Amino acid sequence: MKPLYKIDKSNLMFSNKALFALLIPIVVEQMLNSFMGMVDTMMVSNVGSEVISGVSLVDSINNLIVQLFSAMATGAAIICSHYIGMKDVKGANKASRQVVLTVAVISITITVLGLIFRVPLLSTIFGKVETGVMRSALDYFFFTALSYPFLALFSAGSAIFRACGNSRYPMVISVISNVINIGGNAVLMFGFGMGAAGAAISTLVSRVFCMIMVFIALSKPKQDIVVSHYMQIRPDIKLIGSILAIGVPSGIENSMFQFGKLAIQSTVSSMGTAAIAAQAMTNILENVNGIFGIGVGMCLMTVVGQCMGAGRKEEAKYYILRLCGIAEIGIIISCLLVYAMVRPVTIIAGMEPESATMCIEMIAAITIVKPISWTGSFIPAYGMRAAGDVRFSMITSIITMWGCRVALCIALVKFCGMGPMAVWYGMFADWTVRSIIFISRYFSGRWMKEVIKK
Repeated sequence: MKPLYKIDKSNLMFSNKALFALLIPIVVEQMLNSFMGMVDTMMVSNVGSEVISGVSLVDSINNLIVQLFSAMATGAAIICSHYIGMKDVKGANKASRQVVLTVAVISITITVLGLIFRVPLLSTIFGKVETGVMRSALDYFFFTALSYPFLALFSAGSAIFRACGNSRYPMVISVISNVINIGGNAVLMFGFGMGAAGAAISTLVSRVFCMIMVFIALSKPKQDIVVSHYMQIRPDIKLIGSILAIGVPSGIENSMFQFGKLAIQSTVSSMGTAAIAAQAMTNILENVNGIFGIGVGMCLMTVVGQCMGAGRKEEAKYYILRLCGIAEIGIIISCLLVYAMVRPVTIIAGMEPESATMCIEMIAAITIVKPISWTGSFIPAYGMRAAGDVRFSMITSIITMWGCRVALCIALVKFCGMGPMAVWYGMFADWTVRSIIFISRYFSGRWMKEVIKK
């Protein structure tokens, strides 16, 4: 039998200590972000069904924007990690400056367009919803749109740090910002009765803080990558093209993924406030039980990127398999923990009995299926993207998203009269098909033939 990889484990690029020093802060950051997101949702839920429904509708749009910025950060992390693997610090510094310029221009443009067209945008996507829900949605969208450039630049700055192998600093900043966000929620929503606007202003303040702190740190000279003298940055079309060659396919993939979720959300919004609230809480809890795996994937991009930059392809194969195993263990544990806490969470959040029952049923189904099919559907793709195999991932994800998740959900709702559980049946089909495709791609080895132009 042909070995899966041929390496000398005594001479790995990342020792066990270095690997876990990179992995643990990323996972902790992602888990705390998700936990704080859940706390945030619980706080909003206690304000009323109209507020949480409005916030959840807007968050389905915000997630689209966040994924776009995440894709740009992915381009930054991969390009910079390749330069670091090549030991080309000058190239890494030059690339990081172009990342900052590109992300700033794109995010500011999106913010301006979002503020101008927010009313027709929300009305077109969600149609006629209750007046109170739409009012909360408009308030929430206004302030969160203002935060887009700060979020985008923080994501890019964090990716640059992780490309250098430093994931601890972004974690610390993220933890502090989450505390600011939750504290601001308590003061503005409950102290001043500002509802959805209070939640959004807290988010804006925390994102401004994150961006400022990460760029203060990036301007310090004693590190591999330094970003400073921002007004002197000029466009380098070739480098921007390399960054976009990674970021655009990832952005299209993530955007189509979120558009699919919007189509599903639009279907759910027709089921009434109880279903919207149940689906909102289920989404938060599902993010929590998957966040360990997402953190592993983010770590894998840096590891594989540096391995490929150094020309050590066999080690890239080894690390993909190893981190898939770590991710699977984390997914099993986190799914069981979330299932154990779902009932208390619905009580603390003050959810109505009908919404709580639907939420518990959906989480039970997720707990059974996710450990079986989720890891293969996501983790190998992170490593293959870091090697430059982004188009295949984009095409596969779009086809499975719309062919399985969206189509099946809409069919079950429209023709079978099913409730929000239809969303998750579509999700399970998506995970399963995607897992088969990505695992086959990994073993074929074709993903290693892609070349990132620098």
